Amino acid sequence: MDSETTGKLQRMREFLSGFKSAVVAFSGGVDSSTLTAICKDAGLDTLAVTVTSQKSPTREIKEAVKIAEEIGVKHEFINMDILTPEFRENTPERCYFCKRRVLSALVSLAESMGYEAVFEGTNASDLSGHRPGYKAVKEMDRVYSPWAEFGITKDEIRLIARSMGFSFYDKPSLACLASRIPFGVEIDEQKLRMVDEAENSVIEIAGVRQVRVRNYNGVAVVEVGEDEISRLLEKATKVRDRLKEIGFKSVLVDLNGYRTGKRLF
Repeated sequence: MDSETTGKLQRMREFLSGFKSAVVAFSGGVDSSTLTAICKDAGLDTLAVTVTSQKSPTREIKEAVKIAEEIGVKHEFINMDILTPEFRENTPERCYFCKRRVLSALVSLAESMGYEAVFEGTNASDLSGHRPGYKAVKEMDRVYSPWAEFGITKDEIRLIARSMGFSFYDKPSLACLASRIPFGVEIDEQKLRMVDEAENSVIEIAGVRQVRVRNYNGVAVVEVGEDEISRLLEKATKVRDRLKEIGFKSVLVDLNGYRTGKRLF
């Protein structure tokens, strides 16, 4: 790591050392996983908590268990029904309502178990886009986003995870399933389930690492990394047939490839 990243990380560690214990919102992604590992390494009594709901990719839930074991941290699950009226409505502020609900559950858990704070993994790179969920973080007491507060970017987090020897340093980003549905289109459990099954199927059939299946009112638009498009096209017929079995009316491939933060509309 360069001196700038090392300096920011050192300042963050000093901040963390002011706590004796913390609950970490743990998705199993590189941001929350590396944050959890640093908290543990800094000597905090650390509890990683994965909140699952209808919007959670099933593959992420499985990976969270493995990564928590790799870190060697205590790990628990909370399951909640996320399909409130505000979430179903699917406005551009959807993430605010979701994040506030999730963080409220984590704060309640932390209080009941005697943990001092709740940490979550928003990073400095995230703040360049539309992040209504971060507004919820800033509104809540005892909730902190150390990566964002110390200006540490996604690329720097990957470097930190790699320097610590963790296997997940290059894990592809994985947003919640609701991000595959255009704003203004009502979210329901069936739409989310179709996306989840479709993405798992594309990974299984085509052997890709990065995938998004956008659900345009029953039309699947498949995105994979640019370097994996040819692999997807080789299996296009099998992918199409499987996604139609899941319930999609037709299947398209986005030849521009996956891009972080891409919005449907």
